[in-house]
Amino acid sequence: MATATITDSERHSALQRMKRVATAMLIGAAVVFAVAYWLQDTYEWAGYLRAAAEGAMVGAIADWFAVTALFRHPLGLKIPHTAIIPTRKNEIGATLGSFVEHEFLSDEVVRRKLSGLALTRRVGAWLTVPANAERVAGEASRAGLAVLNLLSDDEVESFVAEVARRHLFEPEWAPAIGRLGAQVVAADQQRAAVDALLVQAQGWLTEHPGSFGVSHRLPAWVPKAVHQLIDDRVHAEALHFVAAVRDDPHHPLRGAIDRYLAKLADDLQHEPAMIARIERIKRDLLESPRVREFSDELWAQLKAGLSTALADPNSALRAGFTRALADIGGRLATDTGLQHSVDAWATAAASDLVARFRGEIAGVITETVERWDPRETTEKLELQVGRDLQFIRINGTVVGALAGLAISAIAVNLHALF
Repeated sequence: MATATITDSERHSALQRMKRVATAMLIGAAVVFAVAYWLQDTYEWAGYLRAAAEGAMVGAIADWFAVTALFRHPLGLKIPHTAIIPTRKNEIGATLGSFVEHEFLSDEVVRRKLSGLALTRRVGAWLTVPANAERVAGEASRAGLAVLNLLSDDEVESFVAEVARRHLFEPEWAPAIGRLGAQVVAADQQRAAVDALLVQAQGWLTEHPGSFGVSHRLPAWVPKAVHQLIDDRVHAEALHFVAAVRDDPHHPLRGAIDRYLAKLADDLQHEPAMIARIERIKRDLLESPRVREFSDELWAQLKAGLSTALADPNSALRAGFTRALADIGGRLATDTGLQHSVDAWATAAASDLVARFRGEIAGVITETVERWDPRETTEKLELQVGRDLQFIRINGTVVGALAGLAISAIAVNLHALF
């Protein structure tokens, strides 16, 4: 604010100084005219001086009138076509807006300017500088953190719940699960899961031999040694069976499992009772308060994690983002094909954007000028260009003097000839 005030003050001082210079030249010309007029009958050269001074006064007064008429009525007299700026302010604003719209924001101008910028290559080269990539990452992180802080937790949680309800819970689950299961069985991808279960079962049986006992069901009169023998035998047979199923890709149990899974996948897609059963499970899950608690906890943890990562300049997220920006910059700076593609896209997007809002941009200029106070507008414009316009008055004084002198000399010489 202080800088703008000082600048306006300096401009005002310069304007007043130039006005005094131009006015002084007019007064000087009037003084010279008066003296020359008094001496012209005595000295021949005084006639030429009078003509020059007279021309200077005419030029100075005419240009003073022209310059003054731009901003106000000369001497307060409401002469037609004076005070042009305050009386025609709105028309000037509309003309300026139209000029900007058609001359500065035309498709040809925008495309030509953007095409010659090599914008993609410049941006890419700028991003390859580590400090610049870190700066962009930092600014983006601060913007992301601000957005996170502005978001209402309740609104986000409600939004997540609504999205989950609409896209996750409203569709029937059973057909989708059945189709996925059918694809898994058709691709024989269930075998990996069966193998993993068999390996786990074999490991568990090996580590817990006593938990597989069945001898407690025998009569009490059976000797303890027989109990142990039977338990060991059953445990060994179970291990042998699991190992056999694991090692034999064509074991009957594997075939039975495959047929069961294929039947289950088909029932999930086409059996009404199975579909209704899955829907009941889904409804029970949806109505469970734990689901909402889970979504709330998920958002809280996600927000806390993102906030911490975005706020920490040394976080893995910030570091990864910085590296990604540098990599993108390197590609943009060196890949000519990518440069052409991005430049073409940016030019087309900017041209379309300008074409779409060209009228609104020009309208801003027109509306802004219309809102200006006429007197204030006049003062602002005079402050900006008034000093230069005073040179018109000065030049008019000089040119008028030369023109008056030339005309007088020609007239005197022609009179002497004839």
